Amino acid sequence: MKFEVSGGGAQIWDKDVLGLALYEGFSEEDLSPLPPDSAKIVWLEVSRGNFKAKKGSSLVVPLAGERPQCVVLAGLGKKEEVRADNYRLAAFTAARAAANRKASSVSIVMTDAAGHEIKHDREISRCVAGGVVLAGYRFEKYRSPDEDDNFKPVETADVPGADPGALEEGRIISAGQCWARDLANEPGNVINPETFEREARKTAEDYGLEITVFHAPELERKGMNALLSVGRGSATPPRLIHLTYRPKAESRGTVALVGKGITFDSGGLSIKPADSMVTMKGDKTGACVVLAAVKVAAELKLPLTVHAITGVAENMPGGGAYRPDDIIRAYNGKTIEVNNTDAEGRLTLADALAYASELAPDALIDIATLTGACAVALGDTTAGLFTNDDSLGDEFLEAAKRSGERFWRLPMDDENLRKKIKSPAADVINSAGRYGGAITAAMFLENFVKKGQPWIHLDIAATDFAKEAYSYYSKGATAFGMNSIIGFILKRAGE
Repeated sequence: MKFEVSGGGAQIWDKDVLGLALYEGFSEEDLSPLPPDSAKIVWLEVSRGNFKAKKGSSLVVPLAGERPQCVVLAGLGKKEEVRADNYRLAAFTAARAAANRKASSVSIVMTDAAGHEIKHDREISRCVAGGVVLAGYRFEKYRSPDEDDNFKPVETADVPGADPGALEEGRIISAGQCWARDLANEPGNVINPETFEREARKTAEDYGLEITVFHAPELERKGMNALLSVGRGSATPPRLIHLTYRPKAESRGTVALVGKGITFDSGGLSIKPADSMVTMKGDKTGACVVLAAVKVAAELKLPLTVHAITGVAENMPGGGAYRPDDIIRAYNGKTIEVNNTDAEGRLTLADALAYASELAPDALIDIATLTGACAVALGDTTAGLFTNDDSLGDEFLEAAKRSGERFWRLPMDDENLRKKIKSPAADVINSAGRYGGAITAAMFLENFVKKGQPWIHLDIAATDFAKEAYSYYSKGATAFGMNSIIGFILKRAGE
């Protein structure tokens, strides 16, 4: 994927597809970046009421000449409500239309209310590049070629007025998101704890990262019994993987990212119904996101130390599987009574969070496809946020707002709910039932975060997988949360 920054004007007409992003209420004069004859044809289509420039809307107008083959109008929405993410979606819309026509090149033109090409700020440039990269994404590794399929990702995008450095940053970030989606989309017979470790080791080698891996014998010696217990039913033993990016220059701080890495979740002995096992290859999405995030931090050469930690396991009902009524001692010494082996993710996170807390990062963030309760509460396009630090929570929510990903903060101050995770036989119980289930899961995790450690828990259940394409997500794994985490890290790094 190659980006160019032309001077605009007639140069934008030299691509296969010309994409023009417009605000609601635009007029014929706002089509001035187009060749005059083309502008008349496009306005004729617009005047038929086919396009109002609402956010996410588009109009494709074929042209008779060789270049551009067509014009794609992409709606930005109302100017006063537009955020950087609107530009990402508009760029995606134009580049996707080009990809669906096997066009190898596209111009992406953002205009002001008077139809003048705008000079981007850094964030808009990142978003436009991201939209173009995401437009070329489909996971079709295991499908035979379809001769009737006209889809082909664009090779070159001209973005007049853009910041060239920020375009490259946006390309790296969204390429990292696509990489995480590829990994999350891989089925359980391809990615298990062993092959996930291989991916982590290759990432460390490619980007000069430090890597530490604890296999079952080391986990046992360290007392990481929660992670060990979840993985005992599988033929492939669990492991804890820790990657670290350290900047060559002075670091401006430390962020530790912890991702849930269940490569497939059958529910264990508390086995899931058959329909509920479908898409459980995506239960490793949190791990995929943090692995991609540390990779991106290294590619961007950020002046910030970033740790990515994941306990990787497969939750299976084998002869060695852990059972309801088991009592497990976690890495930090706390004991856990098991009443549901399908509440396994929080057990792997318990050991990983306790381990990450020892690093004493400035911010500790975990991300996990954790609870169906969160999906019921917030739907499949909004994720839950929980925190023990109000200012840290506000900082992350601001990054999420800029990224376009929807997070909603849920409370952790209900002492009546907190009582539900108490166990008569151990320090805590691993599942407190359906009501308030996302909150009690977060309360459970807090037991394994060192006191005084600023911490955020992100529950991306349901948002991790798109059942149907929407916005700039194709069907399948979304790597939801990646943009917000990178946005948060960029802000911390002063970028």
